[in-house]
Amino acid sequence: MLTTKTPAVAPAGLPGTVAQLLMRSELQAKLFNRGDMQPWLKLIRLSDDFTLMQPFGGPTNHGFDSRPEHLASLSSNFRNGDAILELDASYATDDMVVLVFIERQTGEVHGLPMQDWSLRVTQVYRRDDGDWYLVHRHADPLVRRASLRHTAALARGDAEQTQVG
Repeated sequence: MLTTKTPAVAPAGLPGTVAQLLMRSELQAKLFNRGDMQPWLKLIRLSDDFTLMQPFGGPTNHGFDSRPEHLASLSSNFRNGDAILELDASYATDDMVVLVFIERQTGEVHGLPMQDWSLRVTQVYRRDDGDWYLVHRHADPLVRRASLRHTAALARGDAEQTQVG
């Protein structure tokens, strides 16, 4: 089920493209959170210059490792999940679409029990050779408001809350 907080903001002639990319993004999120990496990889189109700013922080990833070992690792770390996208905004030109949304998702991630894993997400798509490729994804878990103290601790990287167990 696709929900939108606000209607897509797209130039004339592209609302269908924005809607199509949003629905494709939601299906990709569902597959990824279930650990269904083979169908996910067949559906997603990543550009050669793809960048990822992961919700776990750290440096920006450049490119995507599609080796079977990496896909198997992802599959084992993301289980039994689901996702619904809530569109906040979209921006489109003839060859680029930006989607800004909340990925409302649940799942078992890295062995933790089932929980809410909702993310704030920005995805940038570029049209190449008539198809749309994901060129950038930025996701963070700051869907709920955080205090200044907690945010400062995250920025410093020295808070107990930032430690992975």
